[in-house]
Amino acid sequence: MLENITVSPSPHISRPLSTRRVMIDVIIGLVPAVAAAGYYFRVYALILIPTCVISAVATEWLCNLIRKKPNSLGDFSAVVTGIILALSLPPGLPAWAAVIGSCFSIAIGKMVFGGLGANIFNPAMVGRTFLTACFGMLMTSWMVPATVDSTMPKIALTEAGTKTIVDARTQATPLALSKQAIKSKSEAKVVNEQFEATLTGGIGGCLGETSALALLIGGIYLLIRRTINFHIPLAVLASAFVFAAIAYLIDSNAYMSPLVHLTSGGMLLCVFFIATDPVTAPLTKKGMWIFGIGVGAITMLIRIVGEYPEGIMCAVLLMNAVTPLIDRFCKLVPAGGKPNA
Repeated sequence: MLENITVSPSPHISRPLSTRRVMIDVIIGLVPAVAAAGYYFRVYALILIPTCVISAVATEWLCNLIRKKPNSLGDFSAVVTGIILALSLPPGLPAWAAVIGSCFSIAIGKMVFGGLGANIFNPAMVGRTFLTACFGMLMTSWMVPATVDSTMPKIALTEAGTKTIVDARTQATPLALSKQAIKSKSEAKVVNEQFEATLTGGIGGCLGETSALALLIGGIYLLIRRTINFHIPLAVLASAFVFAAIAYLIDSNAYMSPLVHLTSGGMLLCVFFIATDPVTAPLTKKGMWIFGIGVGAITMLIRIVGEYPEGIMCAVLLMNAVTPLIDRFCKLVPAGGKPNA
């Protein structure tokens, strides 16, 4: 019987699908978010997304060349990493910074562990964490979408007869405004009024954050295709909603609505495309529930109590770190059934 068992690294797929097919499905699922980024941020999206993808692919090719390993670009995992990283970046981030982040994502977040299936952290979040640590100001400057500012990508300002050209006008995100509301114990109502904007777009944020509707469309596609299952998305959303609802019930003037929390920031991008990464998420259904609840809880803890407006990035990486422990606690049934006591 053991002769018929093949032992291989993750991602472990229960259906006759190749890793390449899974990655293509993820890319298709990201198309609505990419289209929304292009619609709201125009030339900035056109620059950042290809820059991240090309840099990620080139870095993986170079790493394979240096390590004298077979070319692994055909599985499209580097393309997925590049797109997800780009969608988690501020639109105004310089291209050179995006290149650094993409190279770090692949080289340090993935290839240093041995490539796809051996990495313990989500590569895109590793790259974003590195950029946040190195370029804090650049990573927290949010651009006004083109639908709000028709003069984008260039704005002409006239002061005392002198014409000054600036790159773009910045805007506080709903999560940044929510931090101000928490500190002042008021004005949360102003943030809650942006629910429609967070759902359809038209607010400042990362490239992939502005339109929750686009992310929902892509996520539903992945669920229909069974590329991902519902356990992690539902666990993240449910735990985040519960924690946000508790805070909102305690003081609705200081804490924003749970629904706005679910549609703001990188929540939906994480729920469908980051936390569900088959390599860095637990293998069992029970483990997925624990993982998802942890991601949602840590995210809301940072959003509500911490100083940083968004907690998705840290939450995913922290839960990635404990995934081996979760898998040890939630063991799979061995081939042939449970052994006799």
